[in-house]
Amino acid sequence: MSGASNDGYGQYPPQQPGDHQQQPPYPDQAYDNAAPIAPGHAADHGRKKKRQYAASAFDVGVGGNVVAGGQPVPGAAPYGAPAAVPAYGGYPAQPEVQPAAYGAQPAQPYGQPAAVGGYQAPDPYYPSAGAVPAPGGVAGLTAGFQGMNLGAGAPGGIPQQQPQQLPPQARAGPLNQLYPTDLLNQPFNVSELDLPPPPIILPPNASVTPSPDANCLPKYVRSTLNAVPTTHSLLKKSKLPFSLVIQPYAALHDLDDPVPVVQDQVISRCRRCRSYINPFVTFLDHGHRWRCNMCNLTNDVPQAFDWDAAAQKSVDRWQRHELNHAVVEFVAPQEYMVRPPQPLVYLFLFDVSYASVSSGLLATAARTIEASLDRIPNADRRTRLGFMAVDSSLHYFSVPKDTDENGETSMLVVSDLDEPFLPVPGELLVPLTESRRSIENFLTKLPKMFEHNQDNGSCMGSALRAGDKLISPLGGKLVVLSASLPNVGHGKLTMREDKKLLGTSKEGSLLQTAATFYKSFAVECSKNQVSIDMFLFSSQYQDVASLSNLPRYTGGQTWFYPGWNAGRAEDAIKFASEFRDYLSSEIGLEAVLRVRATTGLRMSTFYGNFFTRSSDLCAFPAFPRDQCYVVEVAIDENLTKDVVCMQTAVLHTTCNGERRIRVMTLALPTTTNLADVYASADQAAITTYYTHKAVERALGSGLDSARDLLQKTITDLLQTFKKELAGGSMGGGLQFPSNLRGLPALFLGLMKHVGLRKSAQIPSDLRSAALCLLSTLPVPLLMQYIYPRLYSLHDMPDNAGIPDPETSQTVLPPPLNLSSEKFVPYGLYLIDDGQTQFLWVGREAVPQLLVDVFDVADRTQLQVGKATLKELDNDFNERVRAVIQKSRDHKSKGVGSIIVPHLYIVREDGEPSLKLWAQTLLVEDRADQGLSYVQWMGSLREKVVQ
Repeated sequence: MSGASNDGYGQYPPQQPGDHQQQPPYPDQAYDNAAPIAPGHAADHGRKKKRQYAASAFDVGVGGNVVAGGQPVPGAAPYGAPAAVPAYGGYPAQPEVQPAAYGAQPAQPYGQPAAVGGYQAPDPYYPSAGAVPAPGGVAGLTAGFQGMNLGAGAPGGIPQQQPQQLPPQARAGPLNQLYPTDLLNQPFNVSELDLPPPPIILPPNASVTPSPDANCLPKYVRSTLNAVPTTHSLLKKSKLPFSLVIQPYAALHDLDDPVPVVQDQVISRCRRCRSYINPFVTFLDHGHRWRCNMCNLTNDVPQAFDWDAAAQKSVDRWQRHELNHAVVEFVAPQEYMVRPPQPLVYLFLFDVSYASVSSGLLATAARTIEASLDRIPNADRRTRLGFMAVDSSLHYFSVPKDTDENGETSMLVVSDLDEPFLPVPGELLVPLTESRRSIENFLTKLPKMFEHNQDNGSCMGSALRAGDKLISPLGGKLVVLSASLPNVGHGKLTMREDKKLLGTSKEGSLLQTAATFYKSFAVECSKNQVSIDMFLFSSQYQDVASLSNLPRYTGGQTWFYPGWNAGRAEDAIKFASEFRDYLSSEIGLEAVLRVRATTGLRMSTFYGNFFTRSSDLCAFPAFPRDQCYVVEVAIDENLTKDVVCMQTAVLHTTCNGERRIRVMTLALPTTTNLADVYASADQAAITTYYTHKAVERALGSGLDSARDLLQKTITDLLQTFKKELAGGSMGGGLQFPSNLRGLPALFLGLMKHVGLRKSAQIPSDLRSAALCLLSTLPVPLLMQYIYPRLYSLHDMPDNAGIPDPETSQTVLPPPLNLSSEKFVPYGLYLIDDGQTQFLWVGREAVPQLLVDVFDVADRTQLQVGKATLKELDNDFNERVRAVIQKSRDHKSKGVGSIIVPHLYIVREDGEPSLKLWAQTLLVEDRADQGLSYVQWMGSLREKVVQ
C-alpha cells in the first residue's frame, strides 16, 4: 500500500476521514439512453461476468442496481410530482433521470418512471440546453404565434408595440404546481439531485424576440426562487432565502463554452441605472426608443444599432445577439478602460527550503512550468513571467532575452526582510516570447541550484510584499508554491495547532487568521490589481487558515496537497496535471462584477473570493474560471411588475488584451402566493447559499454556530411549510414540496462534511482547506462535495461504462443513496466526492472480479491506498476505468475545474483507517458524532410536530 497511514499528516486519511459530499453529475452524467446491444457483443461478456461476480452470494441479486418488485409502469406526471415506482433497498425507487446538458430548462414534467427492470434508461426528460418549457393554454397559443414571428419581432425588422404587462394576478398561465410529499414514507432518492431546477415560467411575450436563449441558463446564474414574492413580508414568511448563484464561466477555455460576442462596440445602456439592453426591454416610438426593464426609464436606441459600419449596410436588429441571448459578451470601447489593457503577468514564488526540495516540490513545479510554456495564454505576445525563490532569504532571478549574447540568468540574494529592495526591477519580469529559451534553461537549472539546501526558514510574507512591489505597476498573479510555514520576516506564523482544542468550542480560533498581515496585505494587493494563488504542500502544520486569506480577498484560490511527495507517482501526476491546467486556463484581468435589478430589489450581501470595493461592486484583480459567487437579494419595495430582472455584468480584460463586458440577464416571474414560491424553489441553489452562510458563520463564530444555523434553517422551513401550506397537520409524516425533498439530506451532508463536522480528529489545516472549497466550488461540484456519488460497479447495467451511441458520452451507472445498506459483501463500488475517489472492494469479492479489475486472484494481494487502476485487456476492466474517468469529467457537468481526484483502493477487510475515511462519505450512515439519515429525519419530525 502506498502508505494510507502516512498519506496525510496527522494520520488524516487514516484516523479520521473526510466527509466529502456530492454533486449531481449534471449533463450527460446520469445514465444516458443506450441503444440495444447486438447479441455476442462485449455486453454479453459483461452479463456473464456479472453473473459470475454475484454467483457466490445470493440466489436472488440484491446489488444496488437491482430493482425489486418488477417493472415500473410509465405514466406522465407534472413537474415535481412524486413518482409511484416500486421500491428497492427499502426506498421507493425513483426513475433514473436523464439530466439535460447542465443548465437546460426542462421541456416536460419530471416524475415519469423509467421503462423496464430498473436497467433500461428512460426517454430523455429534458432537451439540449436552451430549450424552454412550452406553456399550456393561452400561453401555449401565444408562444406558438410568437414562434411564427408574430410577436414583438415581426418580419421586416419593424418593431411592434409590446402588449401591456398584466398584473401578477391576471397571468395567462399557472406557475409551477406544488406537490407535497411525505419525507418519511417517500424518502429522498439521490437521482433527484440530477434534475434541473423548477422551470422559470414567464408570461407570453415577456422577451422581445422568441429566442430560446432569451433567459439565462442556470449554469451561469440560478436563483434560489424561480418565482419571486412581491413583498418583503411574503419572503420573510416563507423563511426561504432569495439569492443568486453566479458562475460567469462554464469552462476553463472559451472554446469549450462559446458565448455570443458583440464586436461592433455599439453598447446601449440605460442612462439612469446603467443596465445593458437585453431581451426583456420594451421598444417604443416605432422602435426609436427603448424602455429599461430595470428602472422604466425611456432611452434612445443608438443610430448604429441597425447599421453595420464595417459592411456599410443596415442590419436586422432582431438578429442582434443582445436581443436574442441572455448571456452575451461586448467588446468594450475606449471609455471602459482606465489604462491600456494590462498584459498577463505571472510571478512564481518558489519555496526552496529543505522541506520543498526534499519532497520534490521544487523540481516538479519547475518541470511542469517548463512543459507548459506553450499552454500559457500569450496570443498577444505580451505575457510576462518572473521568478523568485524563498527560504530565509529572497532570491531574485534576472532572466535575459534570447537575443542577449552570452546571456546567463543571474541570481540576486536579499537578506534584509523588513524592507526588501528590488534589484534591477526592469529585468525581473521578462516577456515569454522574447526570453523563451532563457526561461527554459533557467527552469532546467533551478532545482540543481538548491538541491543541497538545508535551510528550514521561509520568509514567504516578505517575498509576497516584494512580489507585490514588483508587479503592482502592471498587476498580475502571484503564484505561491510552498511546503513550509512562513516562520521569518513579515507575516511570521507559529505552530498553533493544539489537538486539545479539536472538537471543542474553542476549535474555531484555529480556523481564524493568526496575523492581521494576511488580510490587510491582501486588500492592498487587490487595490494594486494583484491576485494571489496558493499551492500548499506541507506534511506538517502550515496554517492554511491564515494563508487562505490571501486568495480570499484577491480573487484567487487555495489548493492543498497534504503529505504530498513527488516520490509517489500518484502525487506527482496529480499536481503536475492540475498545475498544467491552471497555467493554461484563460483568466480575466482587472475585473469588476456588479448586479443590477428591477426597481424594488437590492443586492444586499456578497459571498465568494473577491474584495467588495463599494456597496455593490466586487473587485477581482484576476477573474478565475472555476469559482461561483452568491449574492443575497433584498426586497425593499413591493414589486408591481409580473416579471423582475437581475443583470450581472463582469467588466474584464481578456488574456489577449481585449476589454470585454460579459452580461447575464435573468428574468423571473413574481407571485403573491406562498405555494408558488415553494413550488419554484431550487434546492441546489438554496444549499449553495446556506453553504456560504455556514462557512461565514464557522469562520466568525465557530463550528457549533455554523451547524446550529443549518439545523435551525431546515427546521424553520419544515415548520413553515406545515403551518402555511400543509394545513398545520402532518399526520404521522413530514410534509415538504417534492422539488425540495433533497434539502434535509444535503443539509445533513453539510453538517457531516469534513469542513463543519464535529470531530476531535480533523486537523485544522484540512478543515480550513475544505472551507475554502465549500465557499468557491460551482454548484454541480459543490453538490457532489456535500453529497458524494456512489455507483455499484459489479452489477452495473450493460450500457454503463461504454459510450452512448448517440452522444458518444460514457454512460454512468445509476447513482445510489449514500448508505451502507446499499452495499453487498461481494460488491465493487465507486464513491466519489469530486476531490477524492474510493474504489471499495467487498470482503467476499469473487476471484474472477479481482482478476478482471486488478489482475490479482487473491484479495489479500490487493494493494490498498492511493493507486492508479491497471489497464487490462478485458471488457470489465475497461468499463470500470471508463466509469472512474467519466465521474471525473467536469466539462460535461458544465463547469471549469483543474481538480484531478486521487483514487484510493479500499478493501472492506483491509486497512481500518482507510476504510473509516471512505465510510465518512456515506452521509446517510451514523458516523463519528453524527446522526444517521433516519435519526436525522426522526429528530426533525419531533421538532416540527411539537
